[in-house]
Amino acid sequence: MLAVSLALALSACSGGPQRDKKTPQVGFSQVTLTEVPLEIELPGRTAPYRQGQVRPQVSGVLMRRLFTEGQLVHQGQPLYQIDPSVYRAAADQAAANLVSAQASAEAAKVKADRYKPLAADQAVAQQDYTDAAAAARTSAAAVAQYRAALNAAKVNLRFTTVPAPITGRIGRSLYTEGALVTANQTDPLAVISTLDPIYVDIQQSSASLMKLRKEFADGGIKEVGKVKLILEDGSEYPIPGTLEFSEVTVDTATGTVALRAKFANPDGTLLPGLFVRTRVSQGKQSKVVLVPQGALSRDPRGGATVMVLGAGNKAEFRKVTADRTIGDQWVVTDGLKPGDKLITQGLGKIRPGQVVVAVPDSTPQGIKPAGKKPSAK
Repeated sequence: MLAVSLALALSACSGGPQRDKKTPQVGFSQVTLTEVPLEIELPGRTAPYRQGQVRPQVSGVLMRRLFTEGQLVHQGQPLYQIDPSVYRAAADQAAANLVSAQASAEAAKVKADRYKPLAADQAVAQQDYTDAAAAARTSAAAVAQYRAALNAAKVNLRFTTVPAPITGRIGRSLYTEGALVTANQTDPLAVISTLDPIYVDIQQSSASLMKLRKEFADGGIKEVGKVKLILEDGSEYPIPGTLEFSEVTVDTATGTVALRAKFANPDGTLLPGLFVRTRVSQGKQSKVVLVPQGALSRDPRGGATVMVLGAGNKAEFRKVTADRTIGDQWVVTDGLKPGDKLITQGLGKIRPGQVVVAVPDSTPQGIKPAGKKPSAK
């Protein structure tokens, strides 16, 4: 009892706790609307721009391979040589048959021409002239048939040299010299891939794509279609790509839509089948506010809140909508309007409803707002 009485007496003598606390100073920024890129990060896999399979069109034994594996080959460049002896013999035989048919056709035509005036003078029977003319036409048709057979034989002979179907980098050869190849075999001899440019196939959920299209229709997003590439080691590919294609159907198994981007690949850094991450810029979002991450907090339910200056320089809570970030800033799409004064500094020393001294957040710390100068006494 004596200690309590002594404490009360000391408190009374000191005049009680001090009630005049210094008004806290905060920094604020003026809210303005801006336009920001709408980027989403999606997984992707590289794919060749074009791919051609080297296949034999005739059967035979491979005599030579005419390229180095992994090198750049050009369309029409010879790659393999199939034994041409059988096809050269077939072409020679077709050429001989054509010569024979031409000789027979010439004789038949001469006979028909000789019978024509004789038949008119009734020196020979009309039936004899008719038979001669029909034989001439039959011989001419035989000439056309043998000429077509010769052309087919020449085509088959040309196919014994297997050319590159496209320009690109060729992979390993799946067949070696001495192997028997056929025109209808399952496996290709080799595969050629065009790697500059190169495609990146991306999968995006159909739900997010539908949301984007709705925002496009409402005018809140402007489409651009730029793509950035993050490689497996975490580095960023220096050349940006463009969005080239969006699938028209949804994959029922995964609920995703296929997107395709095209990248320049002059140095051959990107190889087919490489797993990458993409940052797809699917538009520009307008009429949004960028808020520093330190100026936005979350309530127990996860809702985003900020502090603004209200009437009488009082700090006020404001609920906002912020679903994503860009760098070190939140993108606020609702809850703030142009002209609002957003408190960005000194948030740890104020509470809602408290009167504060507000200065622009660009003011150096320690400088007080300008006011009336004290009068000299």
